Amino acid sequence: MTGTTRSSSDLDPRRRKALFRSWHRGTREMDLVLGRFADAEIGRLDDEELTLFEHLMEAPDRDLFSWLTGSAATPANYDTTVFRRIRAHYELNDEAGA
Repeated sequence: MTGTTRSSSDLDPRRRKALFRSWHRGTREMDLVLGRFADAEIGRLDDEELTLFEHLMEAPDRDLFSWLTGSAATPANYDTTVFRRIRAHYELNDEAGA
């Protein structure tokens, strides 16, 4: 079970692969974080943003989780517009759910 709520039928192969990878990270927490972001945004990412997202998915789950929660400083090469969009995506959803 992937958890995805988005069909990949309208996506090009590169975006399909990124969507799949975002839901198959290794830890369920990061599956949910990156997978839900990808469900919402993968079709809107331009090629440069998709490259940044793919780079971000190369980071180890433990590190990525620490950066997103603010328990560790985000290295400059990962502190991108896409990383900030992911963080903002969850800050907005947390506020809406509160």
